[in-house]
Amino acid sequence: MSSNGHAGWPWSRRPGAGLLASAGTALLEADEPPPFELVNPHGKARVLLVCDHASNRMPRRLGDLGVSVDLLAQHIAWDPGAARVARGLAERLDAQLLLGNYSRLVIDLNRPLASPESIPEASAGVPIPGNLDAGESARAERVAALFEPYHRTLAQLLDQRCDRSTLLFSLHSFTPELHGEARPWQVGVAYGRDRRLADRVRPVLGRYGDLLVGDNQPYGVDDVHDFTLPMHGERRGIPHVMIEMRQDLLCTDDDVGRWVDRLCIVCEQAWPG
Repeated sequence: MSSNGHAGWPWSRRPGAGLLASAGTALLEADEPPPFELVNPHGKARVLLVCDHASNRMPRRLGDLGVSVDLLAQHIAWDPGAARVARGLAERLDAQLLLGNYSRLVIDLNRPLASPESIPEASAGVPIPGNLDAGESARAERVAALFEPYHRTLAQLLDQRCDRSTLLFSLHSFTPELHGEARPWQVGVAYGRDRRLADRVRPVLGRYGDLLVGDNQPYGVDDVHDFTLPMHGERRGIPHVMIEMRQDLLCTDDDVGRWVDRLCIVCEQAWPG
């Protein structure tokens, strides 16, 4: 499908639709941050960066969803370190970057709305009490307040790039261990049916002798568990890939700087021209 072949999508461009407009909702109060942050909106790079799980922020009305502060700082609520790398990469490449501004526990921006992980009752085995009794009205409110504005904006960003080829990079981080199972990869390259960009990214990362690069490890991309790349990359025919960095390698400024350096080279060399 061509980059403009998306008639009928819920977030297609509409006359008068502003890039930063979002639906009004009672979930977010007037003094709270908007549902997303758009960094470097006038960036000229062909790369477009997204970071779905950039924040562990909670809307004030929802409190902490019954989850302790310590747990909210961990991977169950967001992807630690991913946003810092994304921001550094956007600056280095002069790239547009879209970041989610609220926790994946409120609503996961990278899950289909029909998925039980969209508004999870548990995350990595940790119960999320504030989601257990979320009725249809509460769910619809979260969709309108957070999910739809984020994906509408991403669709509009892509609509506006019809005069240049685009590479869509989704940045995530993963835990070094999950459910007692160690994950040896320092970075994973994830893709679904369209592996064009992944097959170019993986060899570039592989040149770094200290990296064990996962091929669809620890995660792949599919229609059941993922939304952003299937919707905005695959349906448009845009080369796309998910980069998963291991969280214990994102702890310091130097760590983040190393990933920015590596991924800058990846973005420049994986698909030249």
